[in-house]
Amino acid sequence: MRRVIVLLAALCVCDGVRFGQLCSGNSANTRRMSDRHGQGHYGAGRGTREHKGLDVVCRDGSTVYAPFDVTLHGKVTVYTDRTKAAINSGINLRGEGLCFKLFYVQPDRTSGSVRKGERLGVMLPMQTVYPGITSHIHVQMCDKSDPTPYF
Repeated sequence: MRRVIVLLAALCVCDGVRFGQLCSGNSANTRRMSDRHGQGHYGAGRGTREHKGLDVVCRDGSTVYAPFDVTLHGKVTVYTDRTKAAINSGINLRGEGLCFKLFYVQPDRTSGSVRKGERLGVMLPMQTVYPGITSHIHVQMCDKSDPTPYF
């Protein structure tokens, strides 16, 4: 008697979807590694909670681009803490079958469509709130799943 082993590959809608350049000066979407404020990978410790996004390096004041054709679905308020008002903005986006948010971005507008590579807005002054941090855009999926496979 022969045994047949069947291997199934799990396919995901993410197959083939890759984020294009998010920030001027970082064409490779280099990720934030470790600095005195923590680490930028999905699942990194944040005290008693886990980091639910992926941090992509972006200098304060840099232009932020659409990673692919997207529709804008409103502004995001990142914090309830008023001491972080300088970076308390982001944008909800949808495109390529994905729903995601970009934090620490002052969007040029919050509705309509933007084509891949077009300007979404500007990186906010992260150094004013977190001196010494590697300034970055936080990419968070709407369902808080890991965005890493898309990079």
